[in-house]
Amino acid sequence: MPGKPKPASLPSITDAEWTVMRVLWERGAATTNEVVQTLAGVTDWKPKTIHTLLRRLADKGALGHEKNGREFVFRPLVAERDCQLAQSRSFLDRVFGGEVAPMVAAFVEQESLTPDEIAELKRILAKGDRR
Repeated sequence: MPGKPKPASLPSITDAEWTVMRVLWERGAATTNEVVQTLAGVTDWKPKTIHTLLRRLADKGALGHEKNGREFVFRPLVAERDCQLAQSRSFLDRVFGGEVAPMVAAFVEQESLTPDEIAELKRILAKGDRR
């Protein structure tokens, strides 16, 4: 049973682009140099690589930008939660044929869950059962 299609307004974001987007989702807005400085301790990317990723994200419509003096200020145009849901749905469709139960079972069988995590999963499942 295939899942819901990804809305056309949500761009496809690569793994590297997710790294950049997380900086902007956390900050709300940042200059190019602020993004480069933030990622300097996290990645070994050169500034030019980060500039390219910012440009690609803007071209895809994931980021908006405006010129502020000699720098560009970038801000997210898409919500993190919306992108997470779209990526989750895409993964679920590709890997598990759109079926949630086999995906959850695969993770639960392979991961060591704490009692708190198990309780949280039970709470989520009970909440979902009321729909």
